[in-house]
Amino acid sequence: MVGLLLLGFSSGLPYYLTSDTLQAWLTVENLDLKTIGFAGLVGLPYTLKFLWAPFIDRFSVPFLDRRRSWIALTQLFLAVGILGMSFQSPRLGLPLLAGFAVIVAFLSATQDIVFDAYRSDVLEEQEVGNGAAIGVFGYRIALLVTSSLALILADWLGWPLVYRLLALLMIAGIPVTFWAPRIKKNQPPESLAEAVILPLNEFFMRSGLGRGIAIVGFVILYKFGDYLASRMATTFLLKIGFSQTEIGIYKGGLGFAALTLGVLVSTLFLKRLGTNRCLWIFGGLQAISNLAYFTLALVGKSYPLVVTSICIENFCAGLGTAAFVAFLISQCDPRYSATQYALLSSLMTFGSTVVASPAGAIAQSSGWPSFFAITTVAAIPGLLLLPVFAPWNAPKTA
Repeated sequence: MVGLLLLGFSSGLPYYLTSDTLQAWLTVENLDLKTIGFAGLVGLPYTLKFLWAPFIDRFSVPFLDRRRSWIALTQLFLAVGILGMSFQSPRLGLPLLAGFAVIVAFLSATQDIVFDAYRSDVLEEQEVGNGAAIGVFGYRIALLVTSSLALILADWLGWPLVYRLLALLMIAGIPVTFWAPRIKKNQPPESLAEAVILPLNEFFMRSGLGRGIAIVGFVILYKFGDYLASRMATTFLLKIGFSQTEIGIYKGGLGFAALTLGVLVSTLFLKRLGTNRCLWIFGGLQAISNLAYFTLALVGKSYPLVVTSICIENFCAGLGTAAFVAFLISQCDPRYSATQYALLSSLMTFGSTVVASPAGAIAQSSGWPSFFAITTVAAIPGLLLLPVFAPWNAPKTA
């Protein structure tokens, strides 16, 4: 489980560097809201990663095992890509910065593919709930480091040097990969057709076409409201007068404590209530958590309200994400875990990249209060799909 925690950290480290942290960098460089919103499209590889996941399942790098070898390789190239971003200027060389960001996102998405498959392969059935929560915990710690700590350091060191330090931290993850436990299921598919066609066919045959389509819709929409708000949250806090250091301290202190509590509570409830009921409860809490930012937008700069908003968001994110990952893992056949999980998680990020890309334009035209009200409403369609495939009274799974 310690290995999953550390590999989860490595998997989460690059994500904000092409999203929230990059958003803060662009904001302090005074780029307009529309540009900042659409800059999130550099994360498109997270949505498209299912296209090359079959190749990761089919082909192995000739050292370690078939999962850890890919993880180590992507970690190395990620460090190089993050270093490349650090030498670009958002105002003078935005296209080049965006190009490096796309490369980092591609490599990060590839690392996610392999880590998710590794987690699925290494966990026994009774360990899935705890394993999902621990992996999410490590991932979220990395998000806090690359947003909270990075914001604090940026006020002192500037963003280029911060990105260089994070590139070094990425390199430090390679020894962890060598130390992590070997997987027990080390036989790749015999052909690319087996890696591509059989995983998708098995998923829809097992689920049924109607249920499979419902799952696809749910995965796209379940966290859409959360992603829409997250796209502009850091920019919002900076625009209403909070400094990078202040935002970093609140997210890294109380935010981390709230996240930890959310993950721990999620683990307990997954065991007692099962995945389905947790999806209902945590999904509802996740939806209404954006109302905290809505209130802050109405009131303006307020230290008590910003602390409350960050704590609520982190707590609900810890709850919802752990339950959602447990659900995604439960939908995968271990023989095709890389392809099936990559497809499901790609659909999830479709909402955070493509569909949420106009977030900046919406905020610019409607104002911050209306924007956060819209993000709350955007969470409802995903919840309406729950009765189709995650009925409240279904047998418990965790």
